[in-house]
Amino acid sequence: MQVQNYINGRWVAARKGHTFESLNPATGEVLAEVAKSTTDDVQDAVAAAKAAYPKWRALPAPKRGEILFRIGELLVQRKEELSRLVTTEMGKVLAEGRGDVQEAIDMTYYMAAEGRRSFGQTVPSELPNKFAMSIRDSVGVVAAITPWNFPVAIPSWKITAALIMGNTVVFKPASDTPALAAAFVRIFEEAGLPAGVLNLITGPGGEVGNALVDHDDVKVISFTGSTEAGVAVTKRGADKLKRISLELGGKNAVIVMDDADLDLAVEGIVWSAFGTSGQRCTAASRVIVHRAVRQQLADKLVARINKLRLGDGLLATTDVGPVINSKQLDRIHSYMARAKKDGNEILTGGEPYKGQGAGGGFFYSPTLIGSVKRNDVVAQEEIFGPVTAMIEVGSLDEAIEVNNDTAFGLSSSIYTANVNNAFKAMRDVTTGILYVNAGTIGAEVHLPFGGTRGTGNGHREGGQTVLDTFSEWKTLYIDYSGKLQRAQIDEI
Repeated sequence: MQVQNYINGRWVAARKGHTFESLNPATGEVLAEVAKSTTDDVQDAVAAAKAAYPKWRALPAPKRGEILFRIGELLVQRKEELSRLVTTEMGKVLAEGRGDVQEAIDMTYYMAAEGRRSFGQTVPSELPNKFAMSIRDSVGVVAAITPWNFPVAIPSWKITAALIMGNTVVFKPASDTPALAAAFVRIFEEAGLPAGVLNLITGPGGEVGNALVDHDDVKVISFTGSTEAGVAVTKRGADKLKRISLELGGKNAVIVMDDADLDLAVEGIVWSAFGTSGQRCTAASRVIVHRAVRQQLADKLVARINKLRLGDGLLATTDVGPVINSKQLDRIHSYMARAKKDGNEILTGGEPYKGQGAGGGFFYSPTLIGSVKRNDVVAQEEIFGPVTAMIEVGSLDEAIEVNNDTAFGLSSSIYTANVNNAFKAMRDVTTGILYVNAGTIGAEVHLPFGGTRGTGNGHREGGQTVLDTFSEWKTLYIDYSGKLQRAQIDEI
C-alpha cells in the first residue's frame, strides 16, 4: 500500500521523494509506504488551503452541512472496511475499531447539522430604533494535528467542526496511522469537498508539525497529543498569537467506595484500563479504593485480568490488542522497575507478552499494581499502556483529594450506591469529565470533551463548545433611527 499527500485535490508524493513505513503492530509487518513530507510540502498544502478559503467561506453554511452529511453517509457505507484498517494499522480490537469509526460518523452528522444550527444571539439594544446581534464567522486556515490512538474519531472532531464553520484545513496525522488518515480523506474527496478545502500531509512531527505551527497563514492549531508536545506547540505559537487548542494527557482514576457494586466496578475498571490496551487519554490508570473493600476488589480484578486474551484484534477471540510500537512497549515496561523501586507490588502482569498469538507484534500483559501511594511514579505519570495502579484510601474526602492530586484533570469515575457520595463527587472532583457508576471512558460527541490542569488549555472538543475554537464572534449593530445615537453617553 502507498500513502501519498493530498494537496489541492491531488494525491502527490512528497517533494523530495522520501518515504517511511507504517507497521501492523500486531505482527510487526510493513503495512504501507508513506510520503515523508518536509517544510516544502507544508508550504504547498497551506497555500492550497489559503487559496480555497474565500470560496469555501462564502458557501452558505447549510450547503457546507450537506457535504458533511454526504461524508457521514459514506462513512456508514465504509464502516467495516475502515474499522478493519483501524485494527490493522493501530491495533485496537475490531469491536473498538468499529467504535472509533462510529464516533466519526456521529460527529460528522452532528457537525453537518451545525450548518443550520450554529446559533448566534439577538439581544435588545439600550437605544431606541437600534438592533443588536452576534454571529459566528470563520477564522481561516486550520492545522489539525492528531494522535494515533483514535485515528478516525479524533480527526473527525477537528476537521468537521473546522469545515462547518467555513475554515479550510491542513491535516497532519500521527506517523503510526497514516493509511487511516488517507482513507478518511478519500471519503471527503468522494463526497465532493472542493479541492484545497482539506489537505493531508504525512511525515514527522518535528519538521512537518513545527512548520505548520510556524506558518504565518495558519491561524488555528488544534492539537491532540502529549502534554510535553502541547507545551512546545504553545511556545512556538505564542509569538504569533496563534489560536491554539490543546487536548493532552490524563491520569484518570476510578474511585470505588465501600458501598459499591464490586462486580460492576470490576467490569468498568477492566474496560477503562485495558480497552485500547490502555492507550486512551481517558484510560483508568488509577483505582482509588476504600480500604474496607481493597482486598476483595484486588482479588476480583486479578481474576478478571488473568482471563483477558491477547492477540491480533481481527480475531474474535482477542480481548486486548497490541500497543502501538516497540518504543511504547519499552516505555511501558520501564515503569515496572520504577514501581518496584517505590515499593509497589505487581499483582499481575508486569511483563511484555510473548505468549500464544503474540507473533512479531508489540504486546504487553495487562498489569495491576498494588501497594501504591498517591505520590508514587505510577500514580502520577501517564504510562499510556495496559497498566493501572491501586491506591487505598479511608474515606470519600480522601478519595477525592487523591483523585485531584495529579498534574492532569481529564476524566474520573466513582462507584457508589450512596447518592450523597455521588453528588459530593460531582461537586468536588476537578476533572473535566466525571462518570457515576461507569468507567472513565465513553464520551459522547454532543457534549464537551476536555480537561483541567495539564490536560489542556481550556478549550473543549465536541458539542457546540468546539465551535469557539474554529470561529470568531462578530457583533453587529444596526441603527435605523436616522440620527446619531451615542451608547453610554448621558444626554444633556
